[in-house]
Amino acid sequence: MTKGKTLKIFKKLPILHTERLTLRKMSVDDSRDMYDYARRPEVTKYLLWYEHESEQQSYENLCYIADAYRRGDYFDWGVTLTDSGKMIGTCGYTSFDFEHGRVEVGYVLNPDFWGQGFATEAVGALTEFAFKELNANRVEIHFIEGNNASLRVAEKCGMTLEGYLKQYMLIKGEYKNIGFAAVTRDKFEIRGRYEKVEKSSFWNPFKKLVEKN
Repeated sequence: MTKGKTLKIFKKLPILHTERLTLRKMSVDDSRDMYDYARRPEVTKYLLWYEHESEQQSYENLCYIADAYRRGDYFDWGVTLTDSGKMIGTCGYTSFDFEHGRVEVGYVLNPDFWGQGFATEAVGALTEFAFKELNANRVEIHFIEGNNASLRVAEKCGMTLEGYLKQYMLIKGEYKNIGFAAVTRDKFEIRGRYEKVEKSSFWNPFKKLVEKN
């Protein structure tokens, strides 16, 4: 796992598609979908940021993300439903430790789509991507204590809870206990959780639907 290879991959972020999802670059056209979940207190309860106050704020955030994509230093995909194209959240890498081969993965999901396995599908795909494409040795999820949904997602993706660090982060004016769940390369089953489509390629998201009919 090297910094140079990782940055090269994210300079031309590939499209990933799973059984029901398409993971792709976000754009300013996603502002309404982003605002739909970013405005909700139940979404930001266990996150580092506060609710978006307007769709304009979501738009401005996506403008920042577009600039970061161009620089090759933004590591999140938009999580979209393949059958409709609606963006229902984001998933990506929040930190890298290149010396020790560690990657942290994080996600946000619209509450309208909780409990349907979408978070597990996205996180599982990016966990596999980290091992296959980035050559990571360890993938982690960090979460605020009490966020049991994220712990369940981590466990469904093959991770094991390793414990909590007390008052590890100052978040929104309060010191929070942070849980760590992780899986290492030798314990993770590679089983084709995603298909990668390079940026220059064209992928028809309705192809599978057509083939089934």
